[in-house]
Amino acid sequence: MTGLRLTTLLAISASALTLAACGSAEVASPGEGDFGGGTGGGGGGPVTPPPGTPASDCPAGFANVGLVASNTLRVCQLPQQILGALTVPLRAGTIYSISGRTEVGTDRGIDPASPTPGSAQGILTIEPGVRIFASGGSDYLIVNRGSQIFAEGTATQPIVFTSRQNVEGTTTETSQGQWGGLVIAGRAPQANCQLTAPVTCTGTVEGTSAFYGGATPTDNSGRIRYVQIKFSGFEISAGNELQGLTMAGVGSGTTVDHVQIHNSSDDGIEIFGGNVNLRHLVITGADDDGLDTDTGWRGGAQFGIVTQRPPNATSRSAGFEFSSAPASTPLASRYVSQPKIANFTLVGRNSPTNAHTVAHFDTGSDATVINSVFTSVAGSAAGCLDIADADTETSMPTFTSVFMSCGISYRPGGSAARSQSVFTAGTGNTPAGTSTLTAPASGTSLSNQVLTFINGANETAVTPVNAPGVYPFFTATTYIGAVQNASDTWWQGWTCGLTSGATC
Repeated sequence: MTGLRLTTLLAISASALTLAACGSAEVASPGEGDFGGGTGGGGGGPVTPPPGTPASDCPAGFANVGLVASNTLRVCQLPQQILGALTVPLRAGTIYSISGRTEVGTDRGIDPASPTPGSAQGILTIEPGVRIFASGGSDYLIVNRGSQIFAEGTATQPIVFTSRQNVEGTTTETSQGQWGGLVIAGRAPQANCQLTAPVTCTGTVEGTSAFYGGATPTDNSGRIRYVQIKFSGFEISAGNELQGLTMAGVGSGTTVDHVQIHNSSDDGIEIFGGNVNLRHLVITGADDDGLDTDTGWRGGAQFGIVTQRPPNATSRSAGFEFSSAPASTPLASRYVSQPKIANFTLVGRNSPTNAHTVAHFDTGSDATVINSVFTSVAGSAAGCLDIADADTETSMPTFTSVFMSCGISYRPGGSAARSQSVFTAGTGNTPAGTSTLTAPASGTSLSNQVLTFINGANETAVTPVNAPGVYPFFTATTYIGAVQNASDTWWQGWTCGLTSGATC
């Protein structure tokens, strides 16, 4: 997606279910704060049923809405309004669902020290191995400002958000757009905030009516670790879509680590403003952009594999789309995006036209990209890089130790000269290398597009820059790209679709 798509468009009524009184003035970690006991659910449950047998009931606080998957799983539905503390426990014979706009807390406003009167806080904790599904495009989970989500899986027990069709076994390699996705709204700065007194923020999260932003760069919306989000993304109206994972005004106190977005019908991850940092991302099969940033994101991301599906249209979609809207504001006074990127491998679409780009930067986005690989499938007409406008050339994104290997280095047209000027101003860069990336030993394909992301000799030959010296969040590596070699398996086990047998 491009531009500033921040209109208030979707207001789905939700039935409120108060799980616990909420008197705390600010969000706390699980077990902290004044939540009046909440509804846990993690300790206890039914007698373990035999494999393939549904649980006989649901934990307290969840609605029993029947059976799914050929009557092998009990479906326990989350309340549409989560107030106080709620734990989603891992239970044999049980799967969880969301229906409609499912909210964690209500919007608590801009200032942590002075929450909006009458607002309520929520903390949602999801245990490792839990699966949650949704049935349609208007079904999505949103964590409002001032509330938190703790979805912490493990390498062997990831948490899975997916579609009903996937649970029932009817999804295919090309399935997408079957539910809304996960949205997190925080209190960190963004381009639509006035950050001098009185602080105001008027942005609403794309695809929702939720407000986001504030003056707290270190805002903490919780932790998301070892999580899959599959077959999501939904167009509410033209140019107004839900993604796989949407983060708006999310602060640096939030942890996002080991997250896969698979087959989103729009972007994989879109970040609106904020200061959140991310690590270990896998974005496979996004129909639009892999990682899309907007409205002044000033955080970092390290270690990412982005492989897009072959195009079904000639829209301009990219592995990266970095924007700094509003473009109507003079660049000198614009709160521009300043994304910091390290150790990504972008594999562009097998595109028959140059409408697609592996990495696209516009509206003055002041990006820093280091130790990364931009490539495209053999025979693709997509260009590796597009510095799309004069404002972005003026901001002068920085590229260091970036290896590009596309049939066309710079997207043809008026931006080609800008792209070349900006890229060659960096150091240690390769504008027109030959890809020696390989697939996993038992790698699979995405619609006949081989998933290659493991470094070969040409990528290994590039000398990396010291990443922590560029951005303290980064860790030092001796290689560029997301994956050093076949022994580097941080992506394995908790993801789907990257190796044979690990289907999505």
